[in-house]
Formats: sequence, structure tokens, C-alpha cells
Amino acid sequence: MGITKTDGFSIKITEMAEILKAVGHPARLSIVLHLANTSSCICNDIVEELPLAQPTISRHLSELKRVGLIKGAIEGKNICYCINQDKWKQVELMIGDISEMILAKQKCC
Repeated sequence: MGITKTDGFSIKITEMAEILKAVGHPARLSIVLHLANTSSCICNDIVEELPLAQPTISRHLSELKRVGLIKGAIEGKNICYCINQDKWKQVELMIGDISEMILAKQKCC
């Protein structure tokens, strides 16, 4: 696996790239959508919803948690996951800023 050079980019840009890379995987995006469509934290339900093995789902959950998009809390023998709304707000604001810049430009092509 190659190393991505991040020197010279702002922390904000590097962090956003990591977040976008994390949700760029179909399994992770499916996990996020599943969590977003539920009103409470989810423990074992994710394994029943996706066509993946439990260890694979655990790895994807770990990656989403690493970039801060989800939170996990231990409840007994289970770890329950939910959306980290503060982090999603940051993502929404940055994507909104980029969108406004793009849409404010005159058409070039």
C-alpha cells in the first residue's frame, strides 16, 4: 500500500480528505446511512443489515470511528454506535463552502 503525502496541506484539508476517503467505501457509506436512519445507538443490528461478515463490519466501524464520524459506547458485552453529529456538522459546513464556491463561478465548459 502506498503512502499519501500530506505535508504542505492544512490540517483542515487533510482531515476532510480522511473523512471523505472513509465514506468513499460502499460498506462504510451503508453503515453511516443505517445509523442515520435509526433513532438510537445500534449494537448488533449492523451485522444483520449488511452482506458482510462481522469482523469485516468491525473493521469498517473502527475506520469510521477513527475519523470521528461515529461514536461508540460500551454497553455490557456490546459496543453501541451512533452518528457523531458534531463531526457531521463540520463536514456539512465544509462541503457547503465548497459547493457555494463552485456554484458562484460562471460556467466554463
